[in-house]
Amino acid sequence: MGPGLSAAAILQADSTLDLGFSGGAEHRGTHEDLPHPAFNAVHVSAVAVADGLTDHGRAEGDLLGYGLPRGRADEERLVEDMIELTRQFGRYGYRRVAALLRDAGWQVNDKRVERLWRREGLKVPMKQPKKGRLWLNDGSCVRLRPEYRNHVWSYDFVHHRTDDGRAFRTLNILDEHSRECLAIRGKRKLNSAEVIDALTDLFILRGVPAYIRSDNGPEFIAEAVRDWIKAVGARTAYIEPGSPWENGYCESFNGRVRDELLNGEIFYSLREAQIIIERWRNHYNTKRPNSALGYRPPAPEVIVPMDQRPIMH
Repeated sequence: MGPGLSAAAILQADSTLDLGFSGGAEHRGTHEDLPHPAFNAVHVSAVAVADGLTDHGRAEGDLLGYGLPRGRADEERLVEDMIELTRQFGRYGYRRVAALLRDAGWQVNDKRVERLWRREGLKVPMKQPKKGRLWLNDGSCVRLRPEYRNHVWSYDFVHHRTDDGRAFRTLNILDEHSRECLAIRGKRKLNSAEVIDALTDLFILRGVPAYIRSDNGPEFIAEAVRDWIKAVGARTAYIEPGSPWENGYCESFNGRVRDELLNGEIFYSLREAQIIIERWRNHYNTKRPNSALGYRPPAPEVIVPMDQRPIMH
């Protein structure tokens, strides 16, 4: 075994977001009974669970302090950690779980995790069909492919409801090259002015992309949006009506949002939804292994040690 990373370095606790709604845990209903990954650390040891630490009461940096993994002799602990990750991230396959185990310090390859996965009777996801190239309705191929960061951004809406039945929408903005989710803005109503406002914040922080891809929704083709995007130096790339596969990067991301987050949560207020969605976005960018990136996260957290100040005499 080589030297392992500390848990604090691997899983930095996100304490900046607070569930700012009244009522406490008793109002969270199924959240206490069925924990969701938006609330949990990426890696949880079986020892930590046995010690009585609850899902909502532990910090991400406090979970791996029971010694470094030691290879095949510690297979029982490896299986415990694998099962715990599977419990927390039920939609992850063995490859993504293997990547999380390696991030936590295990020296283990995909084949070994797959063998243990099958032995324990865990679900092995079906192989995904190969994806062909993107084609327009007239048979011409879509040539615009992201080649570098900030080359092509794409955005789209996802619809959902809070527990009281009221609808809300999220505006999801994605960098197609890096696969990083740049922003998720959730509100009851999102119009063209909200689209401009969200893009303005990102342009200030990250610069202006060469292209912005979207469907032909009224919020995206509004004259104010088109004129403003042109004024800042970007170009629009609208897909063919009725052809969502032409916006494949964003459609795939929207599917992950719904499958891994929205379908497993009950939101009792819009504010709660905004906080949980933002925490999931941070997890997606910094910790979740992305198969398109070789099972690396789009924007992993990096801890840079600060140089000590020179001693003044």
